[in-house]
Amino acid sequence: MATKERSFFTSVWDFFCSLKLTLSLLISLALTSIIGTILPQGALPPEYIAQISATKLQIYSKLGFFDMYHSWWFIALLYVFSMNLISCSIKRLPHVFKFISEPSLVLGEGMRNSAQLKKELSFSGSIEKGKDRLVEFLGKEFSTPVITEHNGEYHLFAQKTAWCRLGVYVVHLSILIIFIGAIIGSLFGYKGFVSIVEGSSVNAFERHNGGQMPLGFEVLCEKFNVDFYANGSPKEFRSVLTVLENGKPVPGHSQVKVIVNQPMTYKGITFYQSSYGQASEGGEHYITVTPRNGGATEKFTVREGFAVTLKDGTTFKLLEATQEVRQFAPGFSGPAARIEVTRKGAAPQTFISFKNFPDVNAQRGDALIFGYEGTNARMYTGLQVAKDPGVWVVWLGCTLMVIGIGVAFFMSHKRIWVVVSKGHAHIYGNASKNQAGFQIQFEEISEKFQHLKI
Repeated sequence: MATKERSFFTSVWDFFCSLKLTLSLLISLALTSIIGTILPQGALPPEYIAQISATKLQIYSKLGFFDMYHSWWFIALLYVFSMNLISCSIKRLPHVFKFISEPSLVLGEGMRNSAQLKKELSFSGSIEKGKDRLVEFLGKEFSTPVITEHNGEYHLFAQKTAWCRLGVYVVHLSILIIFIGAIIGSLFGYKGFVSIVEGSSVNAFERHNGGQMPLGFEVLCEKFNVDFYANGSPKEFRSVLTVLENGKPVPGHSQVKVIVNQPMTYKGITFYQSSYGQASEGGEHYITVTPRNGGATEKFTVREGFAVTLKDGTTFKLLEATQEVRQFAPGFSGPAARIEVTRKGAAPQTFISFKNFPDVNAQRGDALIFGYEGTNARMYTGLQVAKDPGVWVVWLGCTLMVIGIGVAFFMSHKRIWVVVSKGHAHIYGNASKNQAGFQIQFEEISEKFQHLKI
C-alpha cells in the first residue's frame, strides 16, 4: 500500500515537473489569448450584440469569453503553469546550486579526452615552479584559480560568471511575481467608465461588471477640445480635469490636461482619455432655411425633438445631431443633423444636412434648402477609470524578467582547468553557451600560455 501511494505521488510530481506540460501550457495560453484579442471584453457594444446570434452570445457568455482573463478556466491554466514553474525550479535548482558551489576542481581523464578546447605546454623547471607561474598567469588572464593536488598533479580551476546559470530561474521567479501582481490587481483593483459633461463633475463611475462605485472625491471637466484633420477625422481630443475634495480644487491636480496616453492619477485611481461626444441634453442647434427660388435665408435656433412651423405651413424637426457624421454617412465628415420635413398634405421626409458640404444640401430637389450651422451644446468626455494596486508588483516582475532573460541568453559560465605535471602543463576550456565566442578568448589565452617561460 505504501509503495502504491508513493508511486502515485511520484507520478503527480513528475507530471508537474514535465517539460511537455510546460510547452502544452504555453501553447494553450497563447491560443486562448487570441480569444481575448478577437472578442470584445467587458461591457459589449450594442452593435456587436446586434450582429451575433443569440445562441453564440449565450455560449460565449457561459464560457466567459467576454471576460476571458478573469474566467475560471484561464485562471486555472495560470495556476497550473505556476505550479509547473515552481515544481521544475524545486527539482532542478538544487543541482544547479551544487554545480555552482561545488565545481569539478579535478579534471578526470574522461573530461580531458572529450574536451574540444585544449593546449599543451612543456617546461624544464620544477613542477612547483610551474604551478606557481601558471597560478599567476591564470589569475592575470582569466580568474584566480583554486589549486588542488591530485595523484602527483596540480589541478588549477578558474571560472567566471557561474551564477549566470541561475538566469532561467530568475525568469521563472519573474513570471510568478507577475502572476501575483495580476492577482492583487484582480482582487483589490477595478475598472470602469465615466462620462463627464463640460462644466459638470462626478463623484462615482460605472464598473465594467455593472453598478456604480463612488470615487471618494469629485472630478470636474472644466473644458473639452477636439482637433480634426482636413478630412474630418479626429486628430486629438483632450480634457481639462480638476480634482475636487470637499468642493475645493486639490493642489497639483487642478486643470490637468488629459489626452490619449497621458492619463491623470489621483489616490491610485487613473483616468484615461477614451472617447467623447455631444451631450444629449441641453444645447441649441442652428438650422438655416433658404428658398430655392432665391428668397431670404431664415435662421432658426432649435433643440433636438422640437418641431418648427414655417410661414408656408411646412414643418421641420431636428431628430438628432452629431459632431462627426462619418459613422452614419461614409464619405462625409464633420457636424451634421438629421432633419424631418413635413409639407402640407405630404408624407414626412427625412434627410441629413451637412455643415461642411452645403453643395450636397442644395442637391436635394426640394423647394427649401436646409443647412446645419452647428450647435452651442456642450461636449462630454468619456474616461476609462482604473485602479490596480498590483501594477508595481507586475513592473517588478517585468524588470526581473528582462534581467533574467539578459543573463540567460547573453552570459555564459566559462571554466578553465590547467593540469600541471612534471615537465608538462595542459590547459582545457569550456563554456555553457556561445562556444564560438569563448573559443576566441580561449585561443588568445592559449597563445600566451604556450609562450610562457618557466
